Amino acid sequence: MDVAYAWRGAFTDPDLNALHAEGFVHPALDVGWKDQVERHSLGWVCAYAGQRLVGFVNVAWDGGVHAFVVDTLVAADARRQGIGTGLIEVATGEARAAGCEWLHVDFEGDLRAFYFEACGFASTPAGLIALR
Repeated sequence: MDVAYAWRGAFTDPDLNALHAEGFVHPALDVGWKDQVERHSLGWVCAYAGQRLVGFVNVAWDGGVHAFVVDTLVAADARRQGIGTGLIEVATGEARAAGCEWLHVDFEGDLRAFYFEACGFASTPAGLIALR
């Protein structure tokens, strides 16, 4: 699959809502992603196969030196082709270019090999409080 990546790429809320629903296995919601990421994120990366959005990752940040990978998504029929790794590579480069010193990620256990082996993240001590 020929894929193009774009930092702060164009997307529609319905396209990202559908990708999010597929990635997290829930019914499609009506979330205003575009307004949300434009207000709160350092940026985001879109992956396109032609005109179709097949991947997305949000790069949130603290306004300083810490950036955070949130919701790495790849369409089911486009997985295992390096698209997720490509999304993280672009996100890493753009966070570095913006002056960030750290790129954080948290994930479920089944994604450990993806983030540690394929993308190069290192394991660190961290804490978490479940709010719901």
